[in-house]
Amino acid sequence: MFITFEGIDLCGKSTQVKLLYDYLLKNKKKVVLVREPGGTLISEKIRNILLDKANSKMKYITEFLLFSASRHQLTEEIIKPLLKKKYIVICDRYYDSSTAYQGYGGKIDLKIISRINKLASGNLVPDLSFLIDINYDENIKRRKLSGKRHDRIEQKEKDYYRKVITGYRTLAKLNRKRFRVLNGKSNIELIHKNILEILKKQKVISKI
Repeated sequence: MFITFEGIDLCGKSTQVKLLYDYLLKNKKKVVLVREPGGTLISEKIRNILLDKANSKMKYITEFLLFSASRHQLTEEIIKPLLKKKYIVICDRYYDSSTAYQGYGGKIDLKIISRINKLASGNLVPDLSFLIDINYDENIKRRKLSGKRHDRIEQKEKDYYRKVITGYRTLAKLNRKRFRVLNGKSNIELIHKNILEILKKQKVISKI
């Protein structure tokens, strides 16, 4: 099974990814955790380019094509072979991120985004996608509390992030069978419990 997690920066996505991975590992499931961009030697090098603040002049199409290149390498080198071996693969972001960030946020034609997403993923579609949903004000609040240095993408403008949030919510509505939307402002443990309940219904796990 291929499970992806989506959401804007600081939504709590990566926390939930790790909690689920640890839970499945503890319950002796064949599970692997990967991230986007990254996950392979080549993909990690692309990640460094994408997140480097020195690359502030990077155009949205350049950004999108780099993400897509990283994704293709990860998909073909890691994800598909593991799925064939009946592993549960959890991915921290996948092509929905490109649709939301470079499509809705960066205004690249969504038809072009869709075509390249299919090419980069080799037509691989996640079985289940969790959207950890927060609004822009919550994102700003968490940025101030975190006190961490922001990468190039996290430094985008307010209008951009609002478009990304709208993009994610639109994607979830258009793909109701695949997406499950969770309130990112909820308690961490409650979100995790809700994820396990969903996986129980999907028969990925037998009990909680």
